[in-house]
Amino acid sequence: MQIIDEAIIRVQAGNGGNGCLSFRREKYVAKGGPDGGNGGHGGSVYLVADEGLNTLIDFRFQPGYKAKSGQSGSGRNKTGAAGDDCRIKVPLGTTVVDEETREIIGDLSRVDEELVVAVGGTRGSGNTAFKSSTNRAPRKTTPGHPGEARRLMLQLKLLADVGLLGLPNAGKSTLIGQVSAANPKVADYPFTTLVPSLGVVRIANDASFVMADIPGLIAGAAQGAGLGAQFLRHLSRTRVLLHMVDVCPEDGSDPVANARQIEAELAQYSAALTERPIWIALSKVDQLSDEGLAALRSRFDEAFAGRSIYAVSALGDIGLPELMRALMSELNDYKARRASDADFAEACETLESRISADVLTHSEQLRLERAARKAARSNDSGADDSEVVYVRD
Repeated sequence: MQIIDEAIIRVQAGNGGNGCLSFRREKYVAKGGPDGGNGGHGGSVYLVADEGLNTLIDFRFQPGYKAKSGQSGSGRNKTGAAGDDCRIKVPLGTTVVDEETREIIGDLSRVDEELVVAVGGTRGSGNTAFKSSTNRAPRKTTPGHPGEARRLMLQLKLLADVGLLGLPNAGKSTLIGQVSAANPKVADYPFTTLVPSLGVVRIANDASFVMADIPGLIAGAAQGAGLGAQFLRHLSRTRVLLHMVDVCPEDGSDPVANARQIEAELAQYSAALTERPIWIALSKVDQLSDEGLAALRSRFDEAFAGRSIYAVSALGDIGLPELMRALMSELNDYKARRASDADFAEACETLESRISADVLTHSEQLRLERAARKAARSNDSGADDSEVVYVRD
């Protein structure tokens, strides 16, 4: 299935029903008095998190959603029926942003979690509501209020515990294919991975975590070069970032310089995202001698002091069990601390909010840049209005 991780939809809540102007008319009942009923409330629009969905592609074909309006009241003090709510299913991990104000309305990350995005209009009052001891025959009613209308931007961020990042062909897809049941495309050319993929890494019957693989980053990714920047939002929910570094790049570049370049791109995209734990996995170490690996490991220890650094080879099955167990232990410690330490939990929520704000800001910048490039192309195509006439001699 094609992965679509961003979509814009229009939602319209139902209008409230109008109040009714009516007077009681019955045989042998003099001066029956007002009996106009109230209208019904308009239906609201809700987004509902559904674990069975994993893409926003359906919203490309149906971008408009509308709840039912409430019915008007009627005589005999009958209240109009309320409008039915509209419930829209979205994937887990969907962030909802108001297209006009750029405000983050909510974040749907739990199964069956609901978020109201457009409130239905309140009902109008019938003339019975205005009856009093001094006004026994009111002719006043109120109309129903209109429901809210909004344009929303939906951004899907995959729910994963560990996120892989690195240059193209760093071995990310091979790694996730080895440690999980995921079957990503693997080939000997850059940008083999075109869409994010998820894999469940099972350490034991009761111990597992989810790993996410995104397209590789290149220099200038934060400004829109390559494919990775548009998918970096999928790393924003991860607890640990695993930076895959090829120890023997085909272009002969320096692995340490490559690692610094990728992390600089990550910082340009979101400075808050770099505050997540970032581990380094030296990939394809089976291509180095023991002495060469020891020298390179020493350089990485010096360049990235305090980091967790592992030497692995997916094809050579070197270091993978140790790395996966260490990641599982880190995630268990994180969950236990977040559950028991209120200050740590609050700090985590603050960091997640900052990352979401950075992701939204970057998405807006890319949108404006794309619009500017499109306008420039239109101006270039329309710059020359001269007509070429061919004359036969």
